Amino acid sequence: MNIVLWIVSSVLALGFLFAGISKLTQPKDALAKRGMAYVDDLTQTQVRLIGTAEVLGALGLILPQATGIAPVLTPIAALGLAALMVGAMLTHWRRNERQAIGANVVLFALAVFVAVGRFAG
Repeated sequence: MNIVLWIVSSVLALGFLFAGISKLTQPKDALAKRGMAYVDDLTQTQVRLIGTAEVLGALGLILPQATGIAPVLTPIAALGLAALMVGAMLTHWRRNERQAIGANVVLFALAVFVAVGRFAG
């Protein structure tokens, strides 16, 4: 089970790291042109805060568990990313972007899987 948790954590971490870096480094207009139309409802600061949360969550999925320093932070980071996905689902629902919700549900489920697996382990 530990190997599966590492694989899922790594995939999630890479995805959230790249998503977060793009939100931290690109202006809203560029993100909107890349298909992230929801940023039109947010300020640039809000987009940056989401990006920061994604990057920190990605690091939290890997570093505490890998180093053995405060490994309880890994499932907490996973729960934080799951909460971000709930916010993403609500945002896409409100914007009538139903097709985007599926990816959020998958990411939510994977994050909850990591949280439960790491809390139990």
